[in-house]
Amino acid sequence: MTESTPTTSSKKLGILIGGSGLIGGTLMHYFKTKTDHEVDILAPNSKRLSLREPDDIRRYFEKIKPAFIINCAIASIDSDPQLSYEVNYLGTVYLAKAALELGIPYIHISSAAVLPLGENLTEEQRVDLTHDLPNYTKSKLMAELTLEHLHQSKGLDYTTIRLAVVYGTHDHKIQGFHRLFFSIADQAMPVLLTNKEASHSYSNSQKLPFFIHHALEHRQEFSGQTYHFVDPHPVKLSELILTIKSYLELKVPKEIYIPYPLAKFGMSILSRLLRIFTRIGIDARMPAELLFMKSFYQTQTLSAAKLMASSFVDPKPEATIYTKLSTLIQYYLTRWEHLNLIGSFNRDFFDPKRRGEDFLYSPKRLLETTHRESDIPFLKECALGKATETRES
Repeated sequence: MTESTPTTSSKKLGILIGGSGLIGGTLMHYFKTKTDHEVDILAPNSKRLSLREPDDIRRYFEKIKPAFIINCAIASIDSDPQLSYEVNYLGTVYLAKAALELGIPYIHISSAAVLPLGENLTEEQRVDLTHDLPNYTKSKLMAELTLEHLHQSKGLDYTTIRLAVVYGTHDHKIQGFHRLFFSIADQAMPVLLTNKEASHSYSNSQKLPFFIHHALEHRQEFSGQTYHFVDPHPVKLSELILTIKSYLELKVPKEIYIPYPLAKFGMSILSRLLRIFTRIGIDARMPAELLFMKSFYQTQTLSAAKLMASSFVDPKPEATIYTKLSTLIQYYLTRWEHLNLIGSFNRDFFDPKRRGEDFLYSPKRLLETTHRESDIPFLKECALGKATETRES
């Protein structure tokens, strides 16, 4: 089905905004593969539908009248005030108004950034809206407040889902948890920028689509509600870092805890150096996540009690950041090595035909092999491969 033609079947048609990110890509895959007989999903890119252009949204929804909207699009956490305001806040409001006028559910992905620091935080807790909040936090908080207002005053059917530290495969950007992992794998973290007690909650991106699908099918229970979608048990940041170090058999980071005042001073020096580099034409930036460096040293854990008390059943309750570590490490090390972002690790690499090694060391032999195989039917080989994968799974 194309985006220019609304569905005429009995399937529900959903619109997913922000389909290129980790969360959006995971949702797209789920609805395309797990709900093929009941749901169709469209994920317009920013050229077709920009959250910064209300006319784009009007034209799109006038033409394609969906059964629900999911919004997981965000501006980068270090975006300037204008972009944060237009994408994270105004974009959310525009989509909510479209959903309201169409009389359809609106699923909004929010962030633990709107919560204070502390342990076992509930859905009712939020930081106060003040002018000095970071742009990302301010815009996400305002979005939540306006959704509540539209629900109470206009009857908007919405569900807000707050995520903590998200983990999962197929994230093409190096951000969040994957930025932490990359720093360890690249051996760019000589010591620990945290303390022994700082704990945080984690969100499994692979489970989220199951919850959203369930919430869409049970609107009476989930309409007008906010849920923390997090693993039940928080994780100490220092223990996670040292566990990844152990998996990779690295010598760093050393188990030396840098006090926050010293870390903050070091970041200020680095920030000044980067500004000097920028003035002489060198594009150098600190990771956006370092805007929240203070949270590395303080605990923020989200209560999962409301989620666990709901009718939603966790499809894989045993899955946590620790049980998924080996998969995450295998996936991202392979990807980053292929992109020449990190050096090679001394480990078994899954390449049945050793084509990667031949490309590196014996390109002529690989070329000859490829030419010999040119008579093999391409589509037939793919079909056989899929059949084999299906039997093995």
